[in-house]
Amino acid sequence: MRDATHAGRAVVVTGGSQGIGRGIAETFAAHGAAVVVHGLTEDFVAETVDAIRQAGGAAIGSWGPIDDPQTAIDAVDAAIRTFGRLDHLVTAAGVQRYGDAVSTSLETWDEVFDVNVRGVFLAARAALPHIRQRRGTVTIISSVQATATQQSVVAYTASKGALNAMTRAMAVDEAAYGVRVNSIAPGSVDTPMLRHSAAMFSDGTADGIESTIAAWGSAHALGRVAQPGEIGEVASFLASDAASFMTGAELRVDGGLLARIAAALPARD
Repeated sequence: MRDATHAGRAVVVTGGSQGIGRGIAETFAAHGAAVVVHGLTEDFVAETVDAIRQAGGAAIGSWGPIDDPQTAIDAVDAAIRTFGRLDHLVTAAGVQRYGDAVSTSLETWDEVFDVNVRGVFLAARAALPHIRQRRGTVTIISSVQATATQQSVVAYTASKGALNAMTRAMAVDEAAYGVRVNSIAPGSVDTPMLRHSAAMFSDGTADGIESTIAAWGSAHALGRVAQPGEIGEVASFLASDAASFMTGAELRVDGGLLARIAAALPARD
């Protein structure tokens, strides 16, 4: 454990078994929180829970499709049953799908919104009655694509824009209960999802994937993609007392991706 920032507190992390969510779950545990790691399948959840425990942290698992209302209820109940409380919720479950408004099928559109938006709503609805008792926090993992976009990501971009709007709405509603609600907009992060995308847009070889990820990283002012734990540290900060006057914020953690104007000035002698 690095420090005791969240000692005595409990957090549910949806999508916590892989990628950004796993980085967040491991970071909260390293800062003393008891963590409910939620994921789609038992195997990845068990792997993350074991890793947290081996590092000296406290964690249990919960799994199932996040767009199922009972899944969210089960994750919250696991926190209350095991740890006796729930202070924080971080929603990191998400899917990325490609297509424009013509090529995106209704099934794909519904899938993206069911996981990325409905899943957040269901988790918040289940968790907030307990979080209100602790004057805790909700942190929603959004994306830079909520405010800027690439080609052929209409469903994903729309879903992330909805999350930013949901953050603002819940922040206003929950302020009366002393609950803070914020969102994080990551740039490119080295996750299984990013690597799957890199495989789609390269020749699929290991070298091709690494080259594509490096090229995407070069679009960020810092010249690289992020690691999941870097997003985890920001999520931990937002849930801490150090962020006590932050609510309704959309915090970019993007390595300067959106700070840069795409049209560069010509080189000068």
